[in-house]
Amino acid sequence: MNRLIVVTGGTKGIGKAIVEKFASEGFDVVTCSRNEKDLNSLQQEIQEQYSNVKAFIKKSNLSEKEEALAFAKYVTSLNRPVDVLVNNTGFFIPGTVHEEEDGALESMINTNLYSAYHVTRGLIGAMKDRKEGHIFNICSVASITAYPNGGSYSISKFAMYGMSKALREEMKEHGVRVTAILPGATLTASWDGVELPPERFVKASDVADAIFNANNISHQSVIEDIIIRPQLGDI
Repeated sequence: MNRLIVVTGGTKGIGKAIVEKFASEGFDVVTCSRNEKDLNSLQQEIQEQYSNVKAFIKKSNLSEKEEALAFAKYVTSLNRPVDVLVNNTGFFIPGTVHEEEDGALESMINTNLYSAYHVTRGLIGAMKDRKEGHIFNICSVASITAYPNGGSYSISKFAMYGMSKALREEMKEHGVRVTAILPGATLTASWDGVELPPERFVKASDVADAIFNANNISHQSVIEDIIIRPQLGDI
């Protein structure tokens, strides 16, 4: 039986690149999105391209606690051990703490932090029981460096990085590895309309490759943090 990876928000950008990378390496995948059409297209694409791979999908809005828990329950219902969990769901609204629209912080905390918190809690018990598994949290360079117009996005990503560090300490004795991924500006739909050449950005596939390679080292070691920036520096 194939190994299994769970990727939240797997239909676009970094999430889709991760799904494609692991599927190409023979992993079955489970993913979710708010957009059912995108999910169906991804499932068809993966299973047509990799005939030995299964893609499981569930429409979910992980910013809602009940739906995050329902997604974790769906994964559990497959009765398959989760080898890799990638908490990727997130979004960005530009703004400053003192001027951004009311509700910006709550919205990004719900999506960028609480989604990962609830899904992880729903799946980590089985990992602990098996003393095996690897959790990747997609943080950001905004998790360690505040920047203009970052506002509540930086707050949410600092918190996500903090969760990763806490979880890493908690899971040491249980054999579950935890890695924080901190990408800089990555060429995804979030940058549509920006007049910069593609080579000015990190490639989403490079982030996916880094995650695959980090998971592939021996279980007696863990890469705790991966910072990936454009070669020419932050944008």
